[in-house]
Amino acid sequence: MYYLTTHIRVVAALVVRETSTRFGSKPGGYIWAFLDPASHIAFLSLIFMAIAHTPALGASFPLFFATGYIAYQFYQAMAGYLNSAVNGNRALLSYPNVAPIDTVLARYILQLGTTAVVAFCVFTAIGLSLKTPLTIEWPYIIEAAFAASLLALGNALANNVLFPKYPLYEKFFEIVTRPLFLVSGVFYLPDSLPHPAQEVILLNPLAHVVMLFRKGFYPEYRAIGYDAGYLYGIAFSLLFGGLLIFTSSGKVLRGR
Repeated sequence: MYYLTTHIRVVAALVVRETSTRFGSKPGGYIWAFLDPASHIAFLSLIFMAIAHTPALGASFPLFFATGYIAYQFYQAMAGYLNSAVNGNRALLSYPNVAPIDTVLARYILQLGTTAVVAFCVFTAIGLSLKTPLTIEWPYIIEAAFAASLLALGNALANNVLFPKYPLYEKFFEIVTRPLFLVSGVFYLPDSLPHPAQEVILLNPLAHVVMLFRKGFYPEYRAIGYDAGYLYGIAFSLLFGGLLIFTSSGKVLRGR
């Protein structure tokens, strides 16, 4: 219990430090956290409103693109932030009570909370602009956010070891994952694509995250092709593999 209490206190202190460093030291840091997704959603809405009369679901372009972009951000923002968790706090690892996993957990908590608050504000603003009130199924939304964060956590645990150890791998990873936005169903419905494109897109677990997230806002959406078993199979496999690499690389993580 002593060690558990110590690590909880360390993680809590790291969350406060990360919050101050990330938002408090930059002018408008908190504002940008909201402006970034809002600008992307507005841009996508304007582009597609010019070439289509109605979105693929419902009647609101901002709502359709927000459900795709925010769901994707629960993974992308988390992964990008966690990949440098250990390296960004390496100086603190000289303290005996601070473990490498503490830095990852602190950033995980902060980013999950940040994205959740941003999502709530964005959807509240969109809901106020709609003529009819939103019908929200919270279990789908929470489950999708949790699944996306697990995918990011599993990747990040491995990347915190592999990035400093293999710089070439870091470049390769960035190149390979760059098209994820295009193949995750953010601005289209994967289940509306023709075969075999639909099967290829559904190999990406993030496409299942987006489909599940959208089920929370569109009761009529059937999400044909969504596979919870596949999504969680990939998520927990990445988490297990990431933990295995992370826990067996103490010297690399502490820069020895």
